[in-house]
Amino acid sequence: MPRCVLLTDARNDAGLERAIRRLPRGSALVFRHYHLANAARRRRFEELRRLAHGCGLLVIGSRVPASWYTDGTYGAADEVAGKPGLRLATAHSLREIAMAAREGADAVLLSPVFATRSHPGAAALGTVRFLLLARRSPLPVIALGGMTRARAVRLPVAGWAAIDGLA
Repeated sequence: MPRCVLLTDARNDAGLERAIRRLPRGSALVFRHYHLANAARRRRFEELRRLAHGCGLLVIGSRVPASWYTDGTYGAADEVAGKPGLRLATAHSLREIAMAAREGADAVLLSPVFATRSHPGAAALGTVRFLLLARRSPLPVIALGGMTRARAVRLPVAGWAAIDGLA
């Protein structure tokens, strides 16, 4: 299970190569890049996959074709169900955690722990509610949403993930 997960998007694209090189071996890169057209998205995926694998990272795809070589899948519980490799499901509630467990996810990215730029104005779980949900999870929990290294060390969970906090 990766302890550190970097999610990609348009905001952090310019700094991804540098961020990937700084991640500890065994971390994961979740390739999203939904903003790109298909051909450009495939080219960017291949560039980042080669670099990430060279640095000892797992490459997890989100809404990518099955023909793209990935080490796993990221998405809602129904999107990761039955997929090969590491299955990282998104969750925002105890109900979604339970659904991820039923669908065979290997871990959940529980969010948002703190306020994020990705979802301005959205209610954050906060540390106490996040930890209450994490303790009830039958799956390993990876914290997502406003995460930084400093915040991550204070949370007793399987790992942490970020977009801005790692780029």
